[in-house]
Amino acid sequence: MARGDSYQLQGQQGGQVYTAADNAVTGNFRWLSIVADTSFSAIASSNLTNASTKLINITIPAGRDLGGVFTGFTIASGTTGVVIAYTA
Repeated sequence: MARGDSYQLQGQQGGQVYTAADNAVTGNFRWLSIVADTSFSAIASSNLTNASTKLINITIPAGRDLGGVFTGFTIASGTTGVVIAYTA
């Protein structure tokens, strides 16, 4: 059963840790937490305008978080990026 926003943003609904070795990731995520400096080669969001063009091929430093509705992403190969994707 879906819970309120604060419950979900605390990560209590679960998530998954991803690296570049996971290739293209699809799902329904509400929060991406950057654990190690990460560059995305692809990212899809239904509520962040221009995310698919302006959030790729840049380095997002560890400790940053991205909130939104994410339906997929790919961590650029050859990077040490680590992302926790929290389930929506």
